[in-house]
Amino acid sequence: MVGTQDGATSPKSAHQAHQVPQVQDLESLSSSSGSDNSASSSSSSSGTGTPNVANSATILIATDHPDAPLPEITLVEALEADSSPPTPRFIQDAGSWKRWKWVPYPVRRSIVAVIRWAHGPATPQRFRIKPLFPNVQYAPILLLEKKFPRLRHRLWLLFFWIAIWIITFALVMRKELDVDEIPGWGRPVSIGCGAAYWNMDNGCGLNGMQCRPFTDSGFAFKCPANCASYQALNPRAVGDQEVVYRPLVVGGPPATGNDITPVYRGDSYLCGSAVHAGVVSNAHGGCGVVRLIGTQRNFSSSYRNGIESIPFDSYFPLSFTFEEGVQCSAKDMRWALLAISVVFSSVLSVLITSPTLFFFPVFTGIYWTVGLATDPANITDVPSLISRELGSFLPAILVAWVMYDHMGIRRSLTGLTAQFEKTVLWLGGCWVGALTNYTFDFIPIQRLTPHDLQQQPGARAALAIIIVVLTIITASQVWFFRQEGRLVRYLKFYTLVGAGLILCVILPDLKLRIHHYILALLLLPGTSMQTRPSLLYQGLLVGLFINGIARWGWDPVLQTAYALQGDAQLGSPLPALAAPVISLGTNISSITFMWGKPPGRIYDGISVLVNDVERFRTYFSDDEFDKNAPSNFTWTREGEEVGRDNEYFRFAWMQGYKSEDYTKAGVWTREGEWIAMAPGPSRVKKRGSMGVVGEEEEGRKRLS
Repeated sequence: MVGTQDGATSPKSAHQAHQVPQVQDLESLSSSSGSDNSASSSSSSSGTGTPNVANSATILIATDHPDAPLPEITLVEALEADSSPPTPRFIQDAGSWKRWKWVPYPVRRSIVAVIRWAHGPATPQRFRIKPLFPNVQYAPILLLEKKFPRLRHRLWLLFFWIAIWIITFALVMRKELDVDEIPGWGRPVSIGCGAAYWNMDNGCGLNGMQCRPFTDSGFAFKCPANCASYQALNPRAVGDQEVVYRPLVVGGPPATGNDITPVYRGDSYLCGSAVHAGVVSNAHGGCGVVRLIGTQRNFSSSYRNGIESIPFDSYFPLSFTFEEGVQCSAKDMRWALLAISVVFSSVLSVLITSPTLFFFPVFTGIYWTVGLATDPANITDVPSLISRELGSFLPAILVAWVMYDHMGIRRSLTGLTAQFEKTVLWLGGCWVGALTNYTFDFIPIQRLTPHDLQQQPGARAALAIIIVVLTIITASQVWFFRQEGRLVRYLKFYTLVGAGLILCVILPDLKLRIHHYILALLLLPGTSMQTRPSLLYQGLLVGLFINGIARWGWDPVLQTAYALQGDAQLGSPLPALAAPVISLGTNISSITFMWGKPPGRIYDGISVLVNDVERFRTYFSDDEFDKNAPSNFTWTREGEEVGRDNEYFRFAWMQGYKSEDYTKAGVWTREGEWIAMAPGPSRVKKRGSMGVVGEEEEGRKRLS
């Protein structure tokens, strides 16, 4: 049973009740008999003042007194005077459709029927939850009123409980920050799940000069929990492989050798690699010591601790490993902090019946638990993290008041005495939504953008399932709103919302992005009723709002294509290469590349990556400084390098110091053969999904 209904008189029923006495007077007038005199005498004798008419065909003559009633006729005479036949109903309805005569009558009739249905029953009824096992659910309320009969005492108790919550949370969080020094390495430095030594493409500069040193260095680090789920959301090149939607961990110990020292490529995620090597726990985080070991080759692949590493069969100038036998007491306390907040918020939910005193403390507690513990932003400095969360919290609490007072939360919680059902459905749903990085992590949708939906495997199927579920939920909510007589009002509201979204979609040079908090705000008004499903949906949406703001902040609804793009491909043109010239020898071999003219004047240079490290960069402008720049690139193998490794080459045009899209990798095999690169990754045309226009026009925009 969803809930019980209690009656409420609508304006329509009140109007009908007001019309009933008039019909009764007219009927009594036609059925009464007697003359004016007998009527007056009968009235005086009976003392009721009800007039009686002697002849039904007699017209009551009004006197000349200014307060006399207007002339009236009997019902029979009125019917005899109107001898015309009644007007058919379809003709009456046609009068209101004068401007829409082209609409077929069956269609008009269906529209009228739908409108009448949408207005709901003649006596709308408001849903209210009747508690299951009422004696059990009323017990906490009665106990609190018995022990603390005065309101002032109960308010002091609430203040004391919230203070204990804050103090306990702070003490446990302080324990997480207290990390012992590691002998010889000092206190571990907190790093994020995406920290790495090497930047993508040519981010480390020519020959990796900006990412030195390559060896004889290291530091003690501390990783948060859940780093195994940190993934590359856009394609990253590892030789001729493209890594996306998985942790960027290259190398590690082989699958069959647990006692072999793990070696990882320099662009691997440090924390993901530490989880893969077993140095830290994915569930609780931890600390360790990383050490640079310079150039290494032949990075193996293995599946360990929930992460499958990526193989690479060539060399890389920067590699690292982890020191063995390091004793470290650091531990991520997010689960302990979560347990504290769940217990304190649950007790508040069970004992408090006031919607205001329940909603705002719970909203605040869940916000700070998400922002500082379960899903913090990628900020390793705690004071900076608190400052960032405080900046987002102040507008969030203002929006929370709007959600509470104007978007249905007050209506859903007012008068609700099913304390345990409220705790399980509303508060439980709120925690599920706030922990979306765990509870909904299995859904293969990272961002609701056309680019991500096309690129991520399974995203479109998952979105279709979500739409079906939302359709079913919407249909049930529509029925509840109709029963309460509020469906038409909310249909008008969502019509305006839909029009606004359509306007955002058609705006030029801007892209609509539905964030966590936007989705929650759009759907929250549709839960403004007191039924069990609505309590669950409402709590879930409030939690989704909290997670979106606490983790990602107030990202704009409309963003430029460049802002949405991140580190994805730009859609720029790719260099066209002639067939390379290969020279093979016993002690020295070489390969020479030549390229055609750039596609536009905005491209003034070319960059070449060898094994994902920039090894060559030149500019070919008309400036005197660049007039002697080389027009080709030659790569040599000498001595032991001949016939030892495969090597991977990628090319990209330059705009000043910025590189455009790189080609896929071409392979110069250890045997000296050349395997040309596959087409891509960019497309030389407009891309509606990312909002990228023609290459030269886009280049001018970025240059400006």
